Amino acid sequence: MSTAVERFDEAARARFASHGRTVIHRGELLRHPVYTRVLHWTVAVFFILSLLSGFAIYTAWLYRWLTPIFGGGPTTRLLHPWFILGFVTGFVLQLLNWMQPMSWTPDDRRWMRRLQEYVSNTDAVAPEYVDFFNAGQKVYFWAIVARAAIFLVSGIPMWFPKTFGRPLAAIGYVLHDVAAIVMLVGFIIHIYEGTAAQPGTFHSMTRGTVDRRWAWTHHPAWYRRATGRDPRADYDQAVQHQSERRESDNS
Repeated sequence: MSTAVERFDEAARARFASHGRTVIHRGELLRHPVYTRVLHWTVAVFFILSLLSGFAIYTAWLYRWLTPIFGGGPTTRLLHPWFILGFVTGFVLQLLNWMQPMSWTPDDRRWMRRLQEYVSNTDAVAPEYVDFFNAGQKVYFWAIVARAAIFLVSGIPMWFPKTFGRPLAAIGYVLHDVAAIVMLVGFIIHIYEGTAAQPGTFHSMTRGTVDRRWAWTHHPAWYRRATGRDPRADYDQAVQHQSERRESDNS
């Protein structure tokens, strides 16, 4: 199974790389290739479309101004499940793409025990064992997997109420709405973490690269593997150069 997934992923990366490119400037590392970025933004677009059309359907009294965007109320109801299917399909491909780096390891349990330090930004540099993704990113990712499954399973009886019956459709509505609310909260946190909380992260999903300072600060184990250098030593050297530059400017 893993071999088949790896072959599929490598072939997809190669196809997308032939149609797009990632420019890596001096002092930068490749973080996300073209294929990964396309999947990420495809999932994001379908999620936003699903969210907006869902608001227009389930709280029409408040969001009725959204239905004209999709061509009116009936068209909005028609398009909403297809937006969900687009979101789920894109995320399944992303799941295959990130199966290996998103796998849980003993180091992730160590990271979770230091969650308070991460939230409070106590450490200037992440622990040396943090690899391509930290445990928080993995938890968020697998939570999306679970919610995507809930969206799909709960949406089917809602889409075909005559086939599944009104009780199952009613349960589907509740599960669908709860999953949507949780997903929205997670989406807001995701935007914050990818912009204000960690400057440079958003750049990795637009241009595909990050600077080395970002890499050794947030993902030292990945930095070490990608460059063969000691992330802590490079951090200390950067701090020393910055201190010397300040002293030079003040003199």
